[in-house]
Amino acid sequence: MGYQALYRKFRPRTFEEVRGQDHIVSTLRNQLRTGRIGHAYLFSGTRGTGKTSIAKILARSVNCENPADGSPCNECPACRAILSGTSTNVIEIDAASNNGVDNIREIREEVAYRPTEGRYKVYIIDEVHMLSTGAFNALLKTLEEPPEYVIFILATTEANRIPVTILSRCQRYNFHRITADTIAERLRELAAGEEVQAEDRALQYIARAADGSMRDALSLLDQCIAFYLGEELTYDRVLDVLGTVDTDRFSGLLRSVAAGDAAGSIRLLQDCVREGREMGQFVSDFTWYLRNLMLLQSSSDLEDVLDVSTDNLVRLREEAQMVSRDALMRYIRIFSELSGQIRFAAQKQILVETALIRLCRPQMDTDLTGLLERVRVLEEAVSRGLPVRSGQPQAGQDPLQKDPQRDDPGKTESPAARAAAPEDLRKIMQEWGKIIGMAGMPLREYLKRARPRYDAQTGSPRLYLEVRNDVDLDFFRKGRDSQNPGSIDELAELREIIRKAAGCETDIAVVSAADREAVRGLSDLSLDDLLQDRIAIPVEEYRED
Repeated sequence: MGYQALYRKFRPRTFEEVRGQDHIVSTLRNQLRTGRIGHAYLFSGTRGTGKTSIAKILARSVNCENPADGSPCNECPACRAILSGTSTNVIEIDAASNNGVDNIREIREEVAYRPTEGRYKVYIIDEVHMLSTGAFNALLKTLEEPPEYVIFILATTEANRIPVTILSRCQRYNFHRITADTIAERLRELAAGEEVQAEDRALQYIARAADGSMRDALSLLDQCIAFYLGEELTYDRVLDVLGTVDTDRFSGLLRSVAAGDAAGSIRLLQDCVREGREMGQFVSDFTWYLRNLMLLQSSSDLEDVLDVSTDNLVRLREEAQMVSRDALMRYIRIFSELSGQIRFAAQKQILVETALIRLCRPQMDTDLTGLLERVRVLEEAVSRGLPVRSGQPQAGQDPLQKDPQRDDPGKTESPAARAAAPEDLRKIMQEWGKIIGMAGMPLREYLKRARPRYDAQTGSPRLYLEVRNDVDLDFFRKGRDSQNPGSIDELAELREIIRKAAGCETDIAVVSAADREAVRGLSDLSLDDLLQDRIAIPVEEYRED
C-alpha cells in the first residue's frame, strides 16, 4: 500500500482515541453499555471535528462481538470487515452526489432485509443537508419508524438547512471546535510516532491555524513535513510553508496604524508580499488579531479565550490601551468588509493597501465611525493645548505635534528652559493634571496610573515616577527603538511636556512600586518643609548621562 495521509492514518479507531468531544463520547458509551441505542442520530458541527470518525466507531460498536466498555475490539470478523469496507451492514452515502428521491427510495427498499451478519444495519449519510426537498420527504417515514435492526447516522456541517421534521426524529449531537491545546497535544503524539523533530511553538501555530479542526491540523502538519522532509520542523519553517504572518508583524502593523503612519504600514505589507504571504490569509489573520484586542479591551476576564502565549498577552495588553474602542471597531469593520471583497479581487494587494491607508487616515471615511475617529483626534489635540489646523500631516509626522515655525512664522525657537530646582517640583506636582492632559496616547494612560514623587531625604530636583507593575515599567524604559525610526522615547516626550507646562527641565527616574528598595525614602507629601531646609541649595544644570 502506498503512502497514506496523516488524517487517514491516524483516524480514531476507538472512543478512547477521540479528542475534544468528551461530551459526545460519554453519552454514546453510556447508551452502548445499557443497550439504550437510538434509531437515528444527527451529528452536526464544523469540518474535521470527528463526526464521520465517531459514526464509524459507533457502527462497529453496535456490531462488535467483543466490545470493551462501549468501544469496538477491532479484532472480531465484524469489526475487521467494517474497517476494510467489505461489510454489507455499514453503508456510507455521500448526500452531495446522491441527493435525489430515487437514492432515498433505494434505501427504503434495502431496509426491509435483515443484516446477513451482525445485529444492525447502519446507514451513515454524510452532508445530509444536501438532500433535495423530495428526498427529505421520502426519508421521513423510514426515519421515524425504521426496523429494529436499522440505525441512521446523519452528519452535516449546516444543521440549519435540515427540515425540522427530520430534526425532531433524531438524537442531535453538536460537535464543538477542538481547542488549540488539545490539537497541539495530539500533534505532539503523532510527530513522535512518525519520528519527526518539531518545535513545540511550530506545533502550537499549526494548531491555531487549524481553527478547531483536527483534520485540518493533520493536513497542515503533513504538508510541512513533506516540504522539510527529514529536517526539524521549526516555527519559521512553518510560517514559510503556510504563507502566514507572524504575530510580531501584526503588532508592528497595528502600532503603525495607531500612529497614523501610512508609509510604515505599506512597507510592512510589502515585506509580507516579498515573503510570499497570501493576501486573503493576511487579512483574515489580522482581523483575528484585532478581535483579540477587542476582547481584551472589553474585559480582563476574557483572557482565557484569547488562545495566545504569555508573551503575546503582555503585548496585547499594552496595545489594547493604545487604541480607543471606537477606533478598534472601525479597524475591524474595514477589514471584515475587505475579507469579503478580496476573495474575488484580481488585484488583492491594492485592496489591502487601500484599506491600510483608510485605517491611518480617518478623514477619508464619511460614515459615523470615521467621523468619531476624527472627533477623537481633535479632542486629543485640544486636551493637549495644541491648535487645530486644516491640512494633512507630512509623512512620518505626528498629526498632533505642534510645529512652532508653522504656527508662528516669526518665532524661530522657544527660549531655553532652566534646570529644575527643588522648589520646581512643587509646580510640577501642581500642574500634574495638565501634564497628563497634554500627553498623547498611550503615554496619557500610563501617566494616569503613575504617581509623581520626590526624594525627601536628599531634596534632589529629580522627579521620580512610581508605576504599578513591570509592564508599565518596561513601557517607560524601552526608549527609542533603533530598528524603528518612527518609535517614540516616552521619557523624552514627558520631559518636553514638563518643560512646556512648568518651564523647567527635570531629570526623571522610573521606579516600580514592587521594588521596595527603590521607593524607600520617596515622598508625595507637601514640599514646604523640604524647601525651608534646602532653600540655599544651588541650582545645577541638568546633564544627560
